[in-house]
Amino acid sequence: MADQLFWNPKTELMPREDLRALQLAKLRRVAEWAQARSSHYRRTFAEAGFHPDQLRTWADIDRIPFLTRAEWMAGQDALPPYGDLPVTGPENAIRMHTTSGTSGKTPLRALDSRKDWSWAAEMWCYALWGAGVRPHDIGYVAFGYGSFIGFWGLHNGLEKLGALTIPGGAQTTAQRVKQIQDFGATVVASTPTYALRLAQEAEALGIDLPGGPVRAVILSGEPVGAIKETKALIEKRWGAKAFDTAGMTEVSTIFMFEPSEQPGGSHIIEDHFIEQVIDPDTGREVPYGERGERVCTSFGRSTTPLLRYRTADLVVKVPHTAASSGRTWDLYEGGIIGRVDDMKLVRGTNVYPGAVESIVRRFPEIEEFQIRIERCGDRDEIRLLLEPSPVVDDAAWELLSGKLGIDLAEAHEGLRFLLERAAPGELPRPELKARRLTDLRPTS
Repeated sequence: MADQLFWNPKTELMPREDLRALQLAKLRRVAEWAQARSSHYRRTFAEAGFHPDQLRTWADIDRIPFLTRAEWMAGQDALPPYGDLPVTGPENAIRMHTTSGTSGKTPLRALDSRKDWSWAAEMWCYALWGAGVRPHDIGYVAFGYGSFIGFWGLHNGLEKLGALTIPGGAQTTAQRVKQIQDFGATVVASTPTYALRLAQEAEALGIDLPGGPVRAVILSGEPVGAIKETKALIEKRWGAKAFDTAGMTEVSTIFMFEPSEQPGGSHIIEDHFIEQVIDPDTGREVPYGERGERVCTSFGRSTTPLLRYRTADLVVKVPHTAASSGRTWDLYEGGIIGRVDDMKLVRGTNVYPGAVESIVRRFPEIEEFQIRIERCGDRDEIRLLLEPSPVVDDAAWELLSGKLGIDLAEAHEGLRFLLERAAPGELPRPELKARRLTDLRPTS
């Protein structure tokens, strides 16, 4: 029975004591590999007075210096195009992927060998199998297939698992929706924002998604596990179960997944990752149940080793004993909550985009939204651009915006949001990561 529920029951059900021993052995191996072959790690290990021989107990992991994105990018700028972190050049790699570059800055670049990329597919098999995907399924990947790492790994994972895999690149949203219907897709993968966009397009085309064969929507690229309202809206519009996953270019596409037996919590793939949660200000590890910044160590990417990488993701880790899935791996409650730098201070009140979204998504009449923070004279203002469904008339808009304004103020210590109505189709629906908050205040 366990073989039917788990992709790798040997490690997913491994006793914690054995799992810790496995992680420590893998940690020593990857630290030795990094020191021997990466000029970045040779330098930073020496500066920190660390040597892999010091990894004798679990507590010794804190001897390893943190790696930051700023350091990675600085090395890449100094030694373009890949920097001093990789252990080899492109001659030994078969893949190069980048971050999405949505911030407008030069994207981070990462190399993968054939072995690395095979490992990425294996990681996705944990997640897909946990979501109930099986070889008889038809998977549709609603993704642009550029250099952004995105759903590339999921695509390979579907193929490895044995499912028929349909790439949905280089098409309009309408064309993708029609293919989902024409090919009888049972599994669809996209970002949460684009899942809603696909559902909106299907409704416009007269396609009944809830009455169709899609039974699983695999979500990644944006926080959704902590925003229950968004997840519930996706499930309603698709008539399917939505599953939260998360990855990043730096770790090679996936490190956690939400199985069908564990709604609201995402298992860390602990036989291949060590995930720590630290106070972002002090760098010290926080106890279970406290919010902090996730720090990732990966065992599977040999070309670009990742040791104690500060991700800037905000998470709350809970112990495996909170799991109902039977797995012995710890969980992130609600998945990725947001980013360390997401919080904005507006007239003395903390504003998080995820908290705003959780309120907006209570109103299914709102199709999309954008947050703008501006300096008006000597006063900060927060403006919310809202795009309602075309069927919302002026009277309905007055009622809706009035209730939404009250809910936002109550959740933000009385802070008043300026609500503006956007025209149908005015606001963007990207297929990659959505950026819904723009801070237009002067930095000085």
